[in-house]
Amino acid sequence: MTIASFAQQLHIAVAANAQFVAGKIKEAFKKETGIDAELTISSSGKLTAQIEQGAPFDVFLSADMKYQEALYSKGLTTTRPQVYAYGALVMWTLKNINLNKGLSILLDKDVNKVAMANPKLAPYGEAAIQALNKQNILQQLQSKIVYGESIAQVNQYLLSGAADVAFTAKSVVLDSALSGKGKWMEVNSKWYNPIAQGVVVIKQNNTAQMQAANRFYQFLFDAKAKNIFKKYGYR
Repeated sequence: MTIASFAQQLHIAVAANAQFVAGKIKEAFKKETGIDAELTISSSGKLTAQIEQGAPFDVFLSADMKYQEALYSKGLTTTRPQVYAYGALVMWTLKNINLNKGLSILLDKDVNKVAMANPKLAPYGEAAIQALNKQNILQQLQSKIVYGESIAQVNQYLLSGAADVAFTAKSVVLDSALSGKGKWMEVNSKWYNPIAQGVVVIKQNNTAQMQAANRFYQFLFDAKAKNIFKKYGYR
């Protein structure tokens, strides 16, 4: 009997930046192992709080390492978090805004609202704040900034027209569903701390489920998964 015969569906917590790439990874994993997975998408901070409260997740893909280190220190994970990819921050718009001017374009009068994820909950929001600070324009922009609780909400703000420009993950704008929408520019990676994205397996009592979760964990470091991450702009 295979692991898939015993394991129920895996429940995987995924930081919103990796929403689309995780969908592709899930498909490739099922094709290889027969094990199905259900994804729950939210900010890294919110997912961490849910795991601490006993949410039944098997694996957690975070947008950084600090939340998972906190879970590990509380004895809730099987191992320390491992980096599965490095993310990239982009500036994205659907409007006729010249992004080639760089971050200073955000000060333009045609830009009324700038969306980013809450830096207290989402590492991509933290990276956006670091980049704006590095360019000394954060203070001037404060009145224009609207915060989403995750990258997924930030994307919604932009797509609905509630924001003129959004800071999002490169993996979002490279997804086939969104790749033709608007234009984007990668933010200089020297302006923010590396977005090292980590993965952990959550401790639980079901042996077959744990085996399946470990199998998914290992698959993330497989050549097939690495190729998928590369296509979505991860390093």
